[in-house]
Amino acid sequence: MRILVVEDEKKVASFIKRGLEEEQYEVHTAADGEEGLKLALEKPFDLIILDWMLPKKDGLSVLKELRERKNVTPILMLTAKDSVEDIVAGLDSGSDDYLTKPFAFAELLARVRALLRRSELDRGAEIRFADLRLDPVTHKVWRKDKEIDLTAKEYGLLEYFMRNPHQVLTRTMIAEHVWDYTFDSFTNIIDVYVNYLRKKIDRDADKKLIHTVRGVGYILKEED
Repeated sequence: MRILVVEDEKKVASFIKRGLEEEQYEVHTAADGEEGLKLALEKPFDLIILDWMLPKKDGLSVLKELRERKNVTPILMLTAKDSVEDIVAGLDSGSDDYLTKPFAFAELLARVRALLRRSELDRGAEIRFADLRLDPVTHKVWRKDKEIDLTAKEYGLLEYFMRNPHQVLTRTMIAEHVWDYTFDSFTNIIDVYVNYLRKKIDRDADKKLIHTVRGVGYILKEED
């Protein structure tokens, strides 16, 4: 599980990172809102721990921008603000949970586990995009009412696209998420698999869904 911690207080960030890594989570950190937003948009994370009071861009602004960009990664807000109005503002802006400072690590860990469990349960629901359907439980895929036979990697690639529609996915992002590789020489394999997938998904359809963003990567969107 990959977790992003956006926290400008070095001691707090180090405390959270060390504790989560001891629990076998992969943890990345950012010290300000702009860096946190950039990382959250560039890399796939399973959870974001986001401080409210951040330099350059505050946490609430980061949260709102992520949600406006259709990023649905679970977000746990950390803050010294504890009024009802502040809590409501955070939740209404799209945060999934809220923890006030100071806090015990055991409570933070419990909330992290709860959010990750909830996210995993959500992943069991059928995913739809346009006339494309994907069942995460049975690993079956349909375009309109026609079932499409995919290999395991083609399925993993399509699921990543369908969980991130309308977002440009770079080859590096795809390599890290679907293949767990980061090196550039792997991008040729990605291109080959995207072409395999595109032929199966779009070949007989009126509307193409998988599109190339030249020089960057690929995007799942509706287009004639």
